Amino acid sequence: MYEFEIQNMTCGHCASTVEKAIKTADPEASASIDLEARTAKVETKNDPAAINAAIEKAGYPSRFKHV
Repeated sequence: MYEFEIQNMTCGHCASTVEKAIKTADPEASASIDLEARTAKVETKNDPAAINAAIEKAGYPSRFKHV
């Protein structure tokens, strides 16, 4: 599992956009978005850098750490 700290995620639409970006990078990923903490916990077998790149491509600067 990986946790991503996501900047500029301020509303439900933002959280939905981030979740869609994660699913684009890995359709089998399981994501839990915490809007208040501005984080996403993602269960994936893919490279977390690819997930991070997809989140950033959607317009949300992010950084990941292993949980």
